[in-house]
Amino acid sequence: MDSEDEIAFEDSDQEMSTVSGYEILDQSALESELKDLITDVQDVLEVSPGVAQILLMKFKWNKGALMEKFYESQDANAFLADAQIIPKPKEGKPALRQGECAICCDETELTGLACGHESCSMCWEMYLVEKIKSGVCQIQCMASDCNLIMGVEMILSYLTDNEVIVKYRHLVLRNYVEANSVLGWCPGANCEKVVQVNYNEPQLIECSCGTRFCFSCSNDSHKPATCHLIRQWKKKCQEMQEKKHTGEGYGTDSETFQWIMSNTKDCPKCFVSIEKNGGCNYMQCRNENCRFQFCWICMKDWNVHRNGWYSCNAYDANADAKRESSRAEFHRFLFYYTRYINHEKSLKLEENLRKTIRQKMEDMEKLSLRWIDVQYLQKAVDTLSECRRTMKNTYVFAYYLKRDNNSLIFETNQRDLEMATEQLSGYLERDIDDTDFDTLRQNVLDKSRYVEHRLQILQQHCEEGKEQDLWEFVE
Repeated sequence: MDSEDEIAFEDSDQEMSTVSGYEILDQSALESELKDLITDVQDVLEVSPGVAQILLMKFKWNKGALMEKFYESQDANAFLADAQIIPKPKEGKPALRQGECAICCDETELTGLACGHESCSMCWEMYLVEKIKSGVCQIQCMASDCNLIMGVEMILSYLTDNEVIVKYRHLVLRNYVEANSVLGWCPGANCEKVVQVNYNEPQLIECSCGTRFCFSCSNDSHKPATCHLIRQWKKKCQEMQEKKHTGEGYGTDSETFQWIMSNTKDCPKCFVSIEKNGGCNYMQCRNENCRFQFCWICMKDWNVHRNGWYSCNAYDANADAKRESSRAEFHRFLFYYTRYINHEKSLKLEENLRKTIRQKMEDMEKLSLRWIDVQYLQKAVDTLSECRRTMKNTYVFAYYLKRDNNSLIFETNQRDLEMATEQLSGYLERDIDDTDFDTLRQNVLDKSRYVEHRLQILQQHCEEGKEQDLWEFVE
């Protein structure tokens, strides 16, 4: 590869969609932003781009904090040494010497870091590839007792596989995004777009790939439930799943939880989704800013499994006494869960309805109607989907909501929206073949307007309750 002082990001067409409250960036726009930041630090500190990048990563890409710390230091080299970075005079391509590699024991040319630890180029590359494939972009010297961070230029000088180089570049970008509170990756399948928001708080994002998600938690749109309630709900579902696995099931009703029997769990510290693809129950979060080590079975800190503290195999004698109260809680949970999951299933099934409506619109256009005159059908399906999402999450909201007069008003609004949603859904599914287009248009518009009205009432009530601090939740 070409020898350059900084990571040479591949050129691509820039795409930036400006929407109220946020922007959708592609990787080229993000790379340009990152390069400008590296250049600013490089010019002020008079270091190589690679050192500037490592310093920014250590300071979580906060240029202000980095500069402040630098100016507090009396000596630039001492500052770099404190940051575990090779001082500028010792940077560059590693010096070569002949000798025996301490890793593979071959007699060959050895290269090393300023710390004095040496190895052959092949062993350095194997070490770097392993680290990069495991999701690490701030890579320390391979010596177990050395914490010196390898320079970016040195890392790139050892790598020969272009796929690994691309992976390393992506890890640097991911590190930058995860450290920035107003940036976030789109969770859509195979989407590499980044969202830049004007303020960091829960808000609905619609990416250019079509994925809709909450910026704060990356879940699907979940109003009126908060991010915290959704997190608690998923945790509750997981607990119920685990009770089934451990023999604390509740008869055939427990089969309802088949949908969540997967190989993923959330990191107990940062809540990033983690997949278990091996037999070992030791897990380490791959979030660069977390790296929490925990047990897959009990989800506790891995440190409690050392030095005689291992307890995953210990039977809990109080489990039987707790079972009866758990049974009652299960049936309450099941009441809300079945309604939650039914709306989720309906939302998926109504994707077929969307195709049917599309075909109906095309048929109507062929019968001399203008395309703009049949758009009300598409809007009706969009409204139906929005109501399904909202209804699904009202049951999460209601599960944790403390019962009082306000909760009764909420349940009334929930009931009215649910009835209106089912009426619209039923009409679109059963009466869409009405050949009287004027009657069809009027009925669809009437039902759509009514369901939109009920949705607005419920959403306004939830917002007013939040603003006036009326809601009390029991967890």
